[in-house]
Amino acid sequence: MNVLLIGSGGREHALAWKITQSPRLRRLLCVPGNTGTGAYGINVPFPLSDIEALVDLAQRENIDLLVVGPDNPLADGIVDHFIAAGIPAFGPTAAAARIESSKSFAKEVMATAHVPTAQTHVFTDAAAALTFARNSGQAWVVKADGLALGKGVVVADDLPATLAAIEHLAATPAGQQLLLEERLYGREVSVMALCDGQRLLPLPPARDHKRLGAGDTGPNTGGMGVVAPVDDVSPALFDQIMSTCMQPVVDELARRKTPFRGVLYGGFILTEKGPYALEFNARFGDPEAQAVLPLIEGDLLEALYECAIGGLHPEKLRRRRGYAVCVVLCAEGYPGKPRKGDPIQGVEALEEDEILVFHAGTQISPRGLCTNGGRVLGVTGLGSTLARARANAYAAAERISFEGKHYREDIGQE
Repeated sequence: MNVLLIGSGGREHALAWKITQSPRLRRLLCVPGNTGTGAYGINVPFPLSDIEALVDLAQRENIDLLVVGPDNPLADGIVDHFIAAGIPAFGPTAAAARIESSKSFAKEVMATAHVPTAQTHVFTDAAAALTFARNSGQAWVVKADGLALGKGVVVADDLPATLAAIEHLAATPAGQQLLLEERLYGREVSVMALCDGQRLLPLPPARDHKRLGAGDTGPNTGGMGVVAPVDDVSPALFDQIMSTCMQPVVDELARRKTPFRGVLYGGFILTEKGPYALEFNARFGDPEAQAVLPLIEGDLLEALYECAIGGLHPEKLRRRRGYAVCVVLCAEGYPGKPRKGDPIQGVEALEEDEILVFHAGTQISPRGLCTNGGRVLGVTGLGSTLARARANAYAAAERISFEGKHYREDIGQE
């Protein structure tokens, strides 16, 4: 099978690593790919915005399956174009991907499907949102409706912070529509599941750490680290999440004649009343994929293809025993303007059974391997216990060096 993988982050490196373990793979093309994916396939420096040209490339290269990593190409309809050209695609159509690309649409779907979620007010005008917030006299969670690279949500602690968040997000491209949500309290958990439009194949639950600093301080980021699985999610609670939150969304999208095929990612909060849905994404999380995919045994490529054509066999993938902890190493300046071009040392020496290093913001230059983005590397430690996985991840993180390196020191410190 010839596969075209879209994306250039740590998530795509993890997907390339896992896909190439399949005996069904003949050739892997990565557009545009990164330093890590280049070790498993052929990187093709192609603009993701030119979807028609990507279809032409796929036809010339006899691609049998498209696998989409990031959210923007999904929202832009890349899957629709490939399906129209007769090429199976792992990922939702633009209509189904609205579950992520429009938070107000997701809230509408959740309401219709009776999925527990926070009380929400939607505004198309920032002035109206400001007036509502002032009249309420309380803090709100402020969300931009559109895609915002994981930075479109502000959990405000008081009314002034709420008003500032409204003004800030309203000035962004994603904030042409705003949501004000009641704040819920509890521990958060993420669940990703492969879906063929009807059936779900859940992957191990994970816990992402969005804030830049230890103890969940500092600004929001795309993700600073992940733990999987999550011990406070019992089998019964996991089944409850799947039956009351995940499956109803799949059923509702199918009822609307926009079946979801790809990865449905649910972000949940475990309240005293049970799990509540915070959001849904339409693709693998990054860095969640770097922790969850190493915990999967079986042929992932075959499962992705079955999702694309609508015939998933959930029994073909199994959970590996043990834990994974992914620690993200960032460049100085992230999540603002990260410095680039600093040499990276120590990655080559980390080829060990319980350590995986996934490239994100790196590049090969005349000086060797160098930084080229905010989130530079994802270091995943595996282990039979959470403590062992965490120790492996941090031992490896300490052995990698580059100027301005920083990372959270409390990932997995549950």
